[in-house]
Amino acid sequence: MSGTVQARPTVGLFVTCLVDLFRPQVGFAAVKLIEEAGCDVDVPMAQTCCGQPAYNSGDNADAREIAQNTIRAFEGFDYVVAPSGSCAGMLKKHYPRLFADDPDWRERAEAFSARVHELVSFLTDTMGMAAVAANHPATVTYHDSCSGLRELGIAAQPRALLASVEGLTLKEMQDPDVCCGFGGTFCVKYSDISNAIVEKKTQTIEASGADLLLAGDLGCLMNMAGKLKRQGSAIEARHVAEVLAGMTDTAPIGGKG
Repeated sequence: MSGTVQARPTVGLFVTCLVDLFRPQVGFAAVKLIEEAGCDVDVPMAQTCCGQPAYNSGDNADAREIAQNTIRAFEGFDYVVAPSGSCAGMLKKHYPRLFADDPDWRERAEAFSARVHELVSFLTDTMGMAAVAANHPATVTYHDSCSGLRELGIAAQPRALLASVEGLTLKEMQDPDVCCGFGGTFCVKYSDISNAIVEKKTQTIEASGADLLLAGDLGCLMNMAGKLKRQGSAIEARHVAEVLAGMTDTAPIGGKG
């Protein structure tokens, strides 16, 4: 009597705009980690932005159109995973709200949102991954991005996996959950306030004594890495997925390759 071969779960990777345009390495790292967790991964070519810039600017008409395109592109997958708490928060929490007055699309949006996960929480909470096979001798500090932390409850998950990285030491900065000042369109609309916030943030990063800054959102990382670089700091910045996947051969964010 032969045993039944159980199919591997299918994951649609929502790449995110910033990963696609500025840091494709994060996408490759996400694929590696998801496959190591026991899933098959595909990247739907029809995907675009999650719609958050339009949504945050009050343009619900365009946000709904973008959401409809995303929902169609990812139907058929067991899970939808994004290497960003911000984008995952938009997909999971805000898509159903966009269609509150449209019963048909609200039902599709709710079914879609139930399958959406941020990358590291998917690995730990959904797939039960407790450790990674990575080696990265460095002293790191971790920034909790606002959307990932407050909308999705992501805090312990990345730290748990980082604890399994050989050679890595985590040094917590003071107030790791305080905003970095990016905030998507916020940093454009209120640039002076954004700069003041990130300046305070880089002070706590420096004070941690770490030589590498990690986070789960590329927008936050680009904002903090840019400020650190302008201040002449030697601290490097990477997406947490790069370290967890053991893919750190490329230059850090803002560094020369």
